[in-house]
Amino acid sequence: MQIRPYLEADEAAVVALWQACGLTRPWNDPHKDIARKLTVQRELFLVGERDARIVASVMAGYEGHRGWVNYLAVAPELRGQGHGAALMQHVEQALRARGCPKISLLVRSSNSAVLAFYRRLGYAVDEAVPLGKRLIPD
Repeated sequence: MQIRPYLEADEAAVVALWQACGLTRPWNDPHKDIARKLTVQRELFLVGERDARIVASVMAGYEGHRGWVNYLAVAPELRGQGHGAALMQHVEQALRARGCPKISLLVRSSNSAVLAFYRRLGYAVDEAVPLGKRLIPD
């Protein structure tokens, strides 16, 4: 798998990947999420390509206190081959190069397979409660 920056021509394939991975939700328009990301640290929006097909993606960012990871996705039929770990390693290096001391991410508590994946990469549950507030309805 080759890791490269997201290009606008990737949008349909990336959204289809997110849908296949169960990452989209009715209250989050993935097209708007992509458009918003392209205005902020677009170089931290990456895709994994294999045989001219997008098979993985990740969105990351750093706001000066901690890094965040969103939309890590690997095509279901290609999981377990190291693609997700490779993307996370790439993101960790990019954030470390920016001086980022810590990465946070959110995983649904019912998603035991993804929680196990992140634990294998050295991530642990933080003793914090995530809170959110919608500012712009999608």
